[in-house]
Amino acid sequence: MAITTLSSREFNQDASRAKKAANDGPVFITDRGRPAHVLLNIEEYRRLAASHQKIGDLLAMPGVEEIEFEIPHPRDLAVPAELS
Repeated sequence: MAITTLSSREFNQDASRAKKAANDGPVFITDRGRPAHVLLNIEEYRRLAASHQKIGDLLAMPGVEEIEFEIPHPRDLAVPAELS
């Protein structure tokens, strides 16, 4: 996947170049040297949009109750300092 960067001026002067480059990967369009926009082909946009998950679904973590997890007591982890 190739990443192309174009200034706003280059994009305005040659939009067809940007569209062709978007077939190979994202095209970053900069404004005063800083990324301002990203141009993607429609297949990549749809792929990204379809994989969108809600934060609640991500935090719900179905099946988490089946995970065995034992938290060690902090005293078990501490080692006395040797000061001699």
